[in-house]
Amino acid sequence: MKPELVKAASEVIQSQQILVNMVSRRVRQLTIGHRPLVEFMPGMGHADIALMEIANGKLTFESTLGQNGHAPEEVVQFPGAIAGKKAKKAA
Repeated sequence: MKPELVKAASEVIQSQQILVNMVSRRVRQLTIGHRPLVEFMPGMGHADIALMEIANGKLTFESTLGQNGHAPEEVVQFPGAIAGKKAKKAA
């Protein structure tokens, strides 16, 4: 991926997680044959095309958080993994 395209796309989509998800989904679409929404130079990768589409405002996202009229009551955090080696059972 070209760093200048990443920077331009991150100015449009500030959330890094959302940007990664958008690029990932768009790359899958381009891989299976969907047409690009922008003009591109031959040899550009699918990720670069997706970033260019986002930077040019051709792709946007819509949040579904609170779509049913109210915010979620509680957000449950994913428990952290416990680091360490497991003890071997004696035979």
